[in-house]
Amino acid sequence: MIQFLLNQELRSEHTLDPNLTVLDYLREHLGKPGTKEGCASGDCGACTVVVGELQVDARGGESIRYRSLNSCLTFVSSLHGKQLISIEGLKHQGQLHSVQQAMVDCHGSQCGFCTPGFVMSLFALQKNSSQPDSHKAHEALAGNLCRCTGYRPILAAAEQACADERGDQFDARQAETIARLKAIAPQDTAELNSGDKRCLVPLTVADLADLYDAYPQARLLAGGTDLALEVTQFHRTLPVMIYVGNIAELKRIEHFEDRLEIGAATALTDCYDALRGEYPDFGELLQRFASLQIRNQGTLGGNIGNASPIGDSPPLLIALGAQIVLCKGQVRRTLALEDYFIDYRVTARQDSEFIEKIIVPRASAERQFRAYKVSKRLDDDISAVCAAFNLRIVDGVIEEARIAFGGMAATPKRARHCEAILTGADWTQASIEQACAALAQDFTPLSDFRASKEYRLLSAQNLLRKYFIELHTPHIETRVTAHV
Repeated sequence: MIQFLLNQELRSEHTLDPNLTVLDYLREHLGKPGTKEGCASGDCGACTVVVGELQVDARGGESIRYRSLNSCLTFVSSLHGKQLISIEGLKHQGQLHSVQQAMVDCHGSQCGFCTPGFVMSLFALQKNSSQPDSHKAHEALAGNLCRCTGYRPILAAAEQACADERGDQFDARQAETIARLKAIAPQDTAELNSGDKRCLVPLTVADLADLYDAYPQARLLAGGTDLALEVTQFHRTLPVMIYVGNIAELKRIEHFEDRLEIGAATALTDCYDALRGEYPDFGELLQRFASLQIRNQGTLGGNIGNASPIGDSPPLLIALGAQIVLCKGQVRRTLALEDYFIDYRVTARQDSEFIEKIIVPRASAERQFRAYKVSKRLDDDISAVCAAFNLRIVDGVIEEARIAFGGMAATPKRARHCEAILTGADWTQASIEQACAALAQDFTPLSDFRASKEYRLLSAQNLLRKYFIELHTPHIETRVTAHV
């Protein structure tokens, strides 16, 4: 059984289909059609809902953290122990919520189809912002598409909503909601079982290891932003899933003198501060990593584990020399991330083995790390080419070079020939040109609808030239903002 709050109503579910998304649960099972289906792939934001989770700070203070999510990519099992807030839950005692009222006052709704999703994104923004901030507003709304081109009034509504200092029913009932969330906090492995399909929800790494050993055919579910597409886009059935999002050990970020250790189920949003603090380019790229809704769900381990050749984090992590810790039963092994990827969607992971954490070396003053993403849109788009450069330069000589690319091969991959040319060479334009030529030996990219093979190779070479220019003239630095 799983339990969660739907707005303020306690829901207990035993036999739901674990393949059921929150979107379909709301619309088809509960008759709440306010949440809309636009794309069923996490691209349009029409299905946005907000999930509240109990949060305890370092001093023991309790609060609720509100995050916007795409309900079309969220399986119901992931709601266990949380609060789901849908558009129907905002109006209170016959009065519109201040966010809804702002949309009315600022004429932010036209045809209205996308409006519930915008309202829920604005609701989460209001809960996480103490004052108007145009950057945060753009970030919060980047994953919501308005086909009526009503962005200006919607941004005006964001400003009005965030300036509204009045509390709402959620603020008034916060203590009560915290108590109710504590009362339904998971205590043991839960299960959603429809007879022919099941989803198990463990609470510890040890329980996960045991379950995965017992069900090696199970699909691991973290954020689900990739896995859910198998159901919503390809209409496949997932007979057994194991949801790892309630395992606190997999959501930790630990700082050591020489490294960061990031749990595999840590949401990309939560990785932002830690990685940006060490590597500003990594932080900037994460802000271009899909939409905020996706970053609130998607995990660093999932972005690695799905082994996509166009995942944005693996090239950066490979260039940094990151490692992963793999767990199978009671056995753990540490593997260089670059050795994890074998072929297209093929990895070194064994049956019943899962990624437990990612180990990222801390920044060094001698190393110059930069990352670049080339995509058709600046925000919320998949890379045509993603490049990461990490050189150790001492007294004008390149003592070590680690260069990795995504979108250039069947896997995220180091540019070994390019690195060999640079290692031991003088830090000059001539060396860079030789290294650019060597990239043609490292990669024979494919042509697809995102870019031709010629464009990809030329882009990769030009990004290396860009890296060289930026280090020589940092005042023109644009880092990950490159796009077409």
